[in-house]
Amino acid sequence: MSYHAYIGLGANLGQPTEQLIWAVQQLQQLPQSQLLAISRLYSSKPTPGSPENQPDYTNAAVLLDTTLTPHQLLVQLQALEHQAGRVRIERWGARVLDLDILLYAQDEIHTSNLIIPHAELCNRSFVVLPLLDIFSTLTLPNGVKVASLAAARLFDDIEITADNTWWHSKD
Repeated sequence: MSYHAYIGLGANLGQPTEQLIWAVQQLQQLPQSQLLAISRLYSSKPTPGSPENQPDYTNAAVLLDTTLTPHQLLVQLQALEHQAGRVRIERWGARVLDLDILLYAQDEIHTSNLIIPHAELCNRSFVVLPLLDIFSTLTLPNGVKVASLAAARLFDDIEITADNTWWHSKD
């Protein structure tokens, strides 16, 4: 049986757009998974409480259909982050690539290394708006409509920088 998994993508070091393009290309090759949808590309300021003097972030979201379990998917995403050169030094610090499982089916998971829905999903427009690009009537496991979160947190210093074709290779 396969499940829908929504993945958040972000980067603010190096060449963020190119890194997200690379990440999408890698996600297209993920075992036991099929890439179904990709959001527009967004630019946003670092979240309040983040270490200061960081560059702006570039963010997007994708929808995967996968037979990987949530923990197997997490291992795959962390391997991609590592391959891209991510080093975890400080919480909410600048990063070359960040891949987060935002939602997995309608599951709620709370383990030492995985929380689904993503713990900060409801507080971040740079997550909510890309999710709405993919599925405008998306509902969280607790019944909250994602669209209501967008209305409450509308455009926290966020802007659309590209339509949903941004990830196509420019070869």
